Formats: sequence, C-alpha cells, structure tokens
Amino acid sequence: MWVSSAAVAWFNEESGLFLEKKDHKTFIPALLSVSTAPGAKVFWFFFSEKNFLLLSTMLDLPWLNESLYPDWGQRFRVKRQLAHVQSAYQDIVIFESYSHGRVMVLDGCIQITERDEFVYQEMLAHVPLLEHGNARRVLIIGAGDGGVLRRVLMHATVERAVMVEIDGDVIRLAQEHLPDIGGDAWRDARAEIVVGDGIAYVRDAAAESFDVIIVDSTDPAGVGEVLFSDAFYANCARILAAGGLIVNQCGVPFMQADELRETSLRRRRAFDHVSAYVAAVPTYVGGLMALGIASKSMPLGVTSVETIQERAEAAGVAGRCGYWSPDIHLGSFKLPPYIARGLG
Repeated sequence: MWVSSAAVAWFNEESGLFLEKKDHKTFIPALLSVSTAPGAKVFWFFFSEKNFLLLSTMLDLPWLNESLYPDWGQRFRVKRQLAHVQSAYQDIVIFESYSHGRVMVLDGCIQITERDEFVYQEMLAHVPLLEHGNARRVLIIGAGDGGVLRRVLMHATVERAVMVEIDGDVIRLAQEHLPDIGGDAWRDARAEIVVGDGIAYVRDAAAESFDVIIVDSTDPAGVGEVLFSDAFYANCARILAAGGLIVNQCGVPFMQADELRETSLRRRRAFDHVSAYVAAVPTYVGGLMALGIASKSMPLGVTSVETIQERAEAAGVAGRCGYWSPDIHLGSFKLPPYIARGLG
C-alpha cells in the first residue's frame, strides 16, 4: 500500500459532481487507503516535480496511467506496489502488474517490464557488439536495472564491461525487486559497477579505452538531458578505439520525431558514420523504437547475415535470444521512410 499525502475525490456518476475533495500542499506520489461509497468512483492522484500520474479504480481494480504523453498513452492494472522512492534524481516506483510482471516507472514513465524487457535489452546490446565484431571493452551509461549489462556479458569475447549509473537507488531497487533482469551480471568478474555521473566518467576516461559505448538513458529531459549533448558525443568519440561504436535510444519516432533528428545531427559532428535501427518494444507505445548508432570509421548495417551469425556463434549468443537474430539484426536497419527522414 502507498501511504502519504495526496489529493482525493469521491465522484458520483449519477450527479456528475465531486462529493468531497481534499487538496494537500505536499505533492508526493501516494496512494491513500479509502473506502468507496455506493455509486462512487475513487481517484488517486499522484504528483511529482515534472510528471502527473492518475491511478483510478472501478470495483477495487487499480490502474496506473503512464504520463509520458499528455493526450494519449497506456495503462496497467496494478496488483501491488513493491517500492516507491524519491531519489536525489527522480521519482522511482516499482509495482507488480497483472499483465507484464513487475514494472519500473521513473518520473511517471514506464522504463521496463519483466514481460518485454528482452526486446529492448537484446537490441541495445547485441546489435552494436556484433556490428563491431571484436568488442572487448564495453561502457554502459545508465541501464541501472542491469539488463543491458547481462546481455553484454553474454558475449564471451567481452573482457570488461563498465556500467555507470548516476542513481544508486535504481540499482538497489532493481537488485531487490527485479532480480531476474540483471541476473548473475552483478556478480560477474568482468563487470565494474560505478554509481556516478556518466558525463564525468566519459570526460575523464582515457582516449581509445573502449570499443563500444551503450547509452541507455531516459528521454532528453531532466537527468538524461546531458547525455544527448554535443560535448558528450565528442568525448565518446575520443574514448572509443578505432572502429568504435556508440548506440543510444532515440525514442519512438512516431511520437518523438525530434529526438532522432536532433541526436543524429549531433552525432554527425563527432562521428563519420551515423545510422539508426529499430525494435518493436510493446510497452514503448507509439510504434517502433529507434536506436541511434554511430561509428568512427565503419559503415553500419551492411554486414551480411552469414557474418553476423558467425560472430554470434563465436560470442556464444547464437540461439539464446527471444527477439534478436541475425535476420532481425540486418532487417532492423531497413527503416520506414518516416523514420529514415529523421536521419537527415
């Protein structure tokens, strides 16, 4: 149960009037324990600094509505809340849903669900590593749930994987409430977990110290905004070795077209080859998810299926995925025109 101060209203469906309303000055995400009078709906209102969530019930069945878009979205039927923390950086909620297993929500936006996390994580990790073909040193920025780290460490060819997550509460809560997502990656001797600022880490890292950089950030606002800047991409290019690659999520172009367009322009200032590929992640609503990818020296998305298969077998990931495959790998670079236009 979520217990704190919030705003509560009883709504009578017949009269269309609010029977009672209590407004509190402290806008903390909360769920009050209330009883429902006959013929009434109960609404629980959630507030945080930047996002607004509405959790409503009918017949005692709670639903959480995502607040990513003001006019359209998705909702989840909530079985129970597992955690709610206001960290130094963002509001974090983890709950158990009826349809998607456990779900992590950051500042009102769905970040990951147990049911479909494999789609995003596999495509974010396997595509750049197998495009590269010989990635031994991998830097992950963000991805505090551990899912990307686990997929990177599936590659037997990886010798070192550094994960830099600014919010230690995300790591702690994921390890406690979403243990299957990170799995054994947390204890892998090749893994180095850094709770700190990814911008500072990239700025201070030695030149040519990584082969692949994976940026799993929130959208370019708030805590994730600086991970889309010119200075950040310039430093990433500096610390990547020859043939190095960087990949980062660029939102859902049907709803967030500016993300791919603007980040592609910025990547071009630091990298010779810029492209994107897509993945169909069910809970990232609005169509295909775009993943922007850039290379210092090698063309992208042109490696043959046969070569990708050989690399996957050598890495030990072939046949172990639920979404990624050599055919999906190559096909994901074939963009619909409305998404390709975002590359400029």
